[in-house]
Amino acid sequence: MRIEESEGVSASRKHLVFAYYVTGHGFGHATRVVEVLLDCGAVQADALTVDRLASLEKYSETAVKPRESILATEIEWLNSIKADLVVSDVVPVACRAAADAGIRSVCVTNFSWDFIYAEYVMAAGNHHRSIVWQIAEDYSHCEFLIRLPGFCPMPAFRDVIDVPLVVRRLHKTRKEVRKELGISDDVKMVILNFGGQPSGWKLKEEYLPSGWLCLVCGASDSQELPPNFIKLAKDAYTPDLIAASDCMLGKIGYGTVSEALAFRLPFVFVRRDYFNEEPFLRNMLEYYQCGVEMIRRDLLTGHWKPYLERAISLKPCYEGGINGGEVAAHILQETAIGKHYASDKFSGARRLRDAIVLGYQLQRVPGRDISIPEWYSSAENELNKSTGSPATQIIENGSLTSTCTGDFEILHGDLQGLPDTKSFLKSLAELDTVYDPEKNTEKRQIRERKAAAGLFNWEVCIMSFFAYVLFVQEDIYVTRAPGRLDVMGGIADYSGSLVLQMPIKEACHVAVQKNHASKHRLWKHAQARQNAKGPGPTPVLQIVSYGSELSNRGPTFDMDLSDFMDGEMPISYDKAKKYFAQDPSQKWAAYVAGTILVLMTELGVRFEDSISMLVHNDQKLKVSSAVPEGKGVSSSASVEVASMSAIAAAHGLSIIPRDIALLCQKVENHIVGAPCGVMDQMTSACGEANKLLAMVCQPAEVIGLVEIPSHIRFWGIDSGIRHSVGGADYGSVRIGAFMGRKMIKSIASSTLSRSLPSANGLILDELEDDSVNLIKAEASLDYLCNLSPHRYEALYAKMLPESILGETFLKKYIDHSDAVTVIDEKRTYVVRAPAKHPIYENFRVKAFKALLTSTSSDEQLTALGELLYQCHYSYGACGLGSDGTDRLVRLVQEMQHGKPSSSEDGTLYGAKITGGGSGGTVCVIGRNSLRSSQQILEIQHRYKGGTGYLPFIFEGSSPGSGKFGYLRIRRRLSRP
Repeated sequence: MRIEESEGVSASRKHLVFAYYVTGHGFGHATRVVEVLLDCGAVQADALTVDRLASLEKYSETAVKPRESILATEIEWLNSIKADLVVSDVVPVACRAAADAGIRSVCVTNFSWDFIYAEYVMAAGNHHRSIVWQIAEDYSHCEFLIRLPGFCPMPAFRDVIDVPLVVRRLHKTRKEVRKELGISDDVKMVILNFGGQPSGWKLKEEYLPSGWLCLVCGASDSQELPPNFIKLAKDAYTPDLIAASDCMLGKIGYGTVSEALAFRLPFVFVRRDYFNEEPFLRNMLEYYQCGVEMIRRDLLTGHWKPYLERAISLKPCYEGGINGGEVAAHILQETAIGKHYASDKFSGARRLRDAIVLGYQLQRVPGRDISIPEWYSSAENELNKSTGSPATQIIENGSLTSTCTGDFEILHGDLQGLPDTKSFLKSLAELDTVYDPEKNTEKRQIRERKAAAGLFNWEVCIMSFFAYVLFVQEDIYVTRAPGRLDVMGGIADYSGSLVLQMPIKEACHVAVQKNHASKHRLWKHAQARQNAKGPGPTPVLQIVSYGSELSNRGPTFDMDLSDFMDGEMPISYDKAKKYFAQDPSQKWAAYVAGTILVLMTELGVRFEDSISMLVHNDQKLKVSSAVPEGKGVSSSASVEVASMSAIAAAHGLSIIPRDIALLCQKVENHIVGAPCGVMDQMTSACGEANKLLAMVCQPAEVIGLVEIPSHIRFWGIDSGIRHSVGGADYGSVRIGAFMGRKMIKSIASSTLSRSLPSANGLILDELEDDSVNLIKAEASLDYLCNLSPHRYEALYAKMLPESILGETFLKKYIDHSDAVTVIDEKRTYVVRAPAKHPIYENFRVKAFKALLTSTSSDEQLTALGELLYQCHYSYGACGLGSDGTDRLVRLVQEMQHGKPSSSEDGTLYGAKITGGGSGGTVCVIGRNSLRSSQQILEIQHRYKGGTGYLPFIFEGSSPGSGKFGYLRIRRRLSRP
């Protein structure tokens, strides 16, 4: 590229020669280079998914192995053209080639490949680590970095010049573009700027709101469009079309984001898996009120209307410069003639060391995939630079100043970019909004809104001695706990199995405020109760639970906290269980208020102040990502964990996530009366986004987090059949499993005492020493899962009865040694299948975990899917199946073995019922691709066709409550 001498620039000679290296990945690179004036970049499995392993392998093949020949070729070429400056966006080897050729180099970018690939290495294995080191070293030869807005951490560069957005110039006005298209100015127009559209994707007229038009970029010649969609020419100049539209729909990237901000155009974007620069671009969109996220499912099904209507209500407020191309070009030109020469104050080795320390060892915090990583702030602070994030300010000691979100100041914590948390804060701010009773709103919903409006004490005005008004407000503490998808393990948790659980995107939010009893805002009936008790206010607990109209329960609950005391001691759990069971419509309060009693009983905490709690778990309200009840994704655990975490935060209690989970299990077992294991609470408390929590339930040992490989995806599909962990089927199967364990221990003990031959006819004297030790261990078996399948089949399977009457069992064995279930003497319990299931399930889960880390292949996915199928049929043998879940599993099998899937790489590979069984949700495993997502949607509609019920689909993940922590917020006060 040559730049001729121009006005305002005094070039040292007639022209300058620039060698511009451009990464061949993504529209954003082209956008920047066009205005400022190859490596493989990242490999995408499809339009929305980056294949991390394939990206590293491709880079190794194209840039690492032929490195010496590439360097020799580039050095020879640079010398032959007599380049004055090498510019890279952002090819690392170009910087090294320039240095070897004796030519200065500059990078122009918002991200660097050492940051992108470093995280891929964490997924692919440390044997790729040298790639990151080599890239960082190459960048260290760069003179300086011209850094663009929305930048990622780039610690390999020590000298940085920040420039405005680089945006392509407009050639025509909005009016001119619309006139050429024949579209009047009052018609709403969205531009579909979506490269790599899914094959076979048919756009339909009903996707758009009435009267809207959609401009389609990159449509194939054969693609037929409905009348409200307009196919654009291949050479159409998209910036003019974007600026002439009312909003844009596409996938997030630098090109689309920069133009959306520059033209103040609302952008409806679809998230891209493992696209690591996305969080930083997204942060800019959200900060400047320019972005609306659309989930992938709604993109494919055409559920566009609410997103488009939301988008046009935004008021984008980007005020920054958009002449970054001009600024960068000037800097490059000045650099090429010798100006802006960066001092070599840090050696290449020093830069490389910093890049490794800050870029590789300080990886992005797990689960923070939709927010700026915590280490980013630390890294930039170490470099004495600002993070550039408008949402967070670093002060000298490294702590965070308060940030503001809408009507609230956030005094502690981080939203972590979670859209449901932002919506929850918005709903808090709107509590005192007057609701129109004429609107089509459930009466019960109106009641819960009114109750919530008076729940919190927003401010107290105190007149001081000198007539100044002092505003005092008790802070509100907000916590978030997700539900979980039971990938493997399920009901084997109470038998000590290894389990693999994924925290889902749907979560429960709880807000807590404590106030002195004299300042607490009481509901009228609670005030009347206090007056009847006598003089002086006493601490009261008031709870509002959104979503009551969905569950036929009361929307509010209140009690005097003194009701939890029996003299100087807390009441017993049994007494509390009866207390909450008095009114069936308010039994739900046991999940929330029960956390307070458990803290009193187990930790000796005493509560002197009144407490107000808002539990937000309603999908019909503004928080669209709530945990639906009765679907087998552990809504109860999410409510318990969020409630206890909020109570602990508000009262200054420091409880580690694991202990929160164990305490919440006590709530469910002893106060609610549901005999669940601990895996639900543990996942909600300790889980991390996009990872499976691996836990051995003996009783609750978290052994690690298992990364979900980039080519694998999990979905949950709701059968519509209400699941209850407290139901009789779950409880009877659990009792059967504990009966089986008791019988196995008895058989082993009898074998040891020679009173009973073993299953194969041997007696003790004929056994080897090792066999004696095994039988001794089995005679004191703590958990069924510690018995291997082959030992079970060889010695015990035939000795266990298919079923047994409760009375018969108790006469022979006294009890079944399970503290949370009671045997009904008149009931017959199945024994053999419930005892067999956890023994084999533990083996299946171990195999599943090992397979997840094996080489990616169709055989790997087939084996993983087979393990899910085996688990499903084992549930059925225990009596925990259902028509709905069986139907969904059959639909997955039909998709898996149908002709379209058989003719190419498979997409869906297996499915199983989850959690406590008897309905609820099915977990599906498949290849992470758009085709798989389309098949899931097809299953959804086939299921509706067969049952009349449109199932809810769970997809995506989010951090557990421990990773989220808590928010301490305070409402902005309006001074008189």
